[in-house]
Amino acid sequence: MSNFTHVVAIAMALIPTWAASADDSFAVPPGQSVAGMSQVEWSRAWWQWASSFDDSASPVADRSGEKCQLKQSGSVWFLAGTYGSRRTIRTCTVPKGKYLFFPLVNYVVYPRDPLYPSTCQSVTANAKRMTDGISSLILDINGNRITGMEQRRFATTTCFNLAAQADPPDQVFPAAANGYYVMLKPLRPGKYEINFGGVLPSVAQAITYLLTVE
Repeated sequence: MSNFTHVVAIAMALIPTWAASADDSFAVPPGQSVAGMSQVEWSRAWWQWASSFDDSASPVADRSGEKCQLKQSGSVWFLAGTYGSRRTIRTCTVPKGKYLFFPLVNYVVYPRDPLYPSTCQSVTANAKRMTDGISSLILDINGNRITGMEQRRFATTTCFNLAAQADPPDQVFPAAANGYYVMLKPLRPGKYEINFGGVLPSVAQAITYLLTVE
């Protein structure tokens, strides 16, 4: 996740591998629903989760992973993106049996000035425009490349309230999101290194999660 306007160079140098090898079977197929929701709907839920924090307290701004468990519930856990300033390495413990959903690179558009209201059509078009022109998508699990990431572009099909999960709830509408996301099947207990990221003309991110599943 990023709102910055300068492309950030992605350095995906791997730290030493922790656990057994991974392959494409770790990822849920893009058309498959999880816990009664499509992955497009999970992309909307991810944005509402990510937008429910004050910026300074957000898992998106977190440099270490200490905030990775905030506001997590149910069978799907979210991994945070970044604001795109530099490569981020986080350490996180996840309960076993959880799906993991996260963006390789994504963008959300919403009204930023009440004097200039947006339409659902305009924010949807702008979200698409901001995520066109992908030049790199990366997902490695324990040093093994997972392929087919270009098939995982999800655009929200209806506009939504970006601040629905804020405390207290607020109204930021209409919002529309577009980007590349992955849903991982529940990982067996153990330690994992997950590297992911992507580069668009004006948005980029590169993230490593050192996960312990227990």
